[in-house]
Amino acid sequence: MSPDANLAAAATPQEQGFLFPAEWEHQESVILSCPLNSRTWPDNRPAMEKAYAAFAAAISKYEDVRLHCVAAAQTRWRDLLAGAGAKMDRVIMHDLATDDAWCRDHGPIVLKHRLTSQRAVVSFHYNAWGGKFPPWGQDDLVAERMAGAMGLPCFQAPLFGEGGALETNGAGMLLTTESVLLNPNRNPGLGKTDIERILRRFLGVEQIGWLPGGLCGDDTDGHIDTLARFFRPDAVLTLVDDDPMSPNHAILQRNLTLLKQMRGPEGRRLEVVPLPCPQPIRPQGWREEILPASYANFLVINGAVLAPTYRQDNSDRQALAVLGQAFPGRDIIPIDSFDIVLEGGALHCLSQQVPAGKA
Repeated sequence: MSPDANLAAAATPQEQGFLFPAEWEHQESVILSCPLNSRTWPDNRPAMEKAYAAFAAAISKYEDVRLHCVAAAQTRWRDLLAGAGAKMDRVIMHDLATDDAWCRDHGPIVLKHRLTSQRAVVSFHYNAWGGKFPPWGQDDLVAERMAGAMGLPCFQAPLFGEGGALETNGAGMLLTTESVLLNPNRNPGLGKTDIERILRRFLGVEQIGWLPGGLCGDDTDGHIDTLARFFRPDAVLTLVDDDPMSPNHAILQRNLTLLKQMRGPEGRRLEVVPLPCPQPIRPQGWREEILPASYANFLVINGAVLAPTYRQDNSDRQALAVLGQAFPGRDIIPIDSFDIVLEGGALHCLSQQVPAGKA
């Protein structure tokens, strides 16, 4: 445990001056959890592993990749990453067990001190999106274990939630959804006021914007990172579906309306930029009728944006153009995510960034 771990018992992150930084701030690394659970991607595992390795390799071209991977699997995964063209001197393996691959949701959320750039980890209780996919005991321990591995103090928040439910502008504003954090499968007995108080104390934010819910077929109950993403402190990309017959049309229009009413820094209305929605992906024999494919599930890294694509030439091209306008000066790197989204998530769901700063 870090010598500074006793800090976590002294006061909340907010009281100590920590803040949840924006994803576009300079990063030390990106953390991934190796997809070792054979019950996930059972019908397309070789194709998924190839896509996953390509994703990790793309990150390594810009910054370090930390990979949760038990020792017995490390040689194989080093070979897969090397075969995908990864810069292997930027790949750091951690012998740490996980239950599933969705590092955004079980990984450490790393905060930065407003003045000193000291970093600290926040760990939320994790129960696999409301108890849907047991077991999750190893995943619930990941954030605390990685805090120790990185030598950072760890704060345990008294709340069930996931990183994919939290979107920040790095300037004190957070977006989330009622369908996740107010869901009784996470936090029975806690109301919006209770949850807002916990989020403020443990993430250092001041403003919290709530959207009602998310995409059809989303096992997470509606994570914000498939719906709306900040690209500046005062501006947000939001997923829209112009097809009135689409099962996602109504909820995305409602989200759009609410975001246009929100005020960000200094009380100014947020700039809201539409992001197109992929055409519905309806795999046969899946547990839901439609997959929660979203172009909002991109990952911002140093110098680039890794953007999910779904083998839909027209909508893929439109989404990449919007991301290019939102993030000028960064490379926009398309990552074929069709084989990944067959298990219900994409690039942002798989990853958790670590901001640069002092240990």
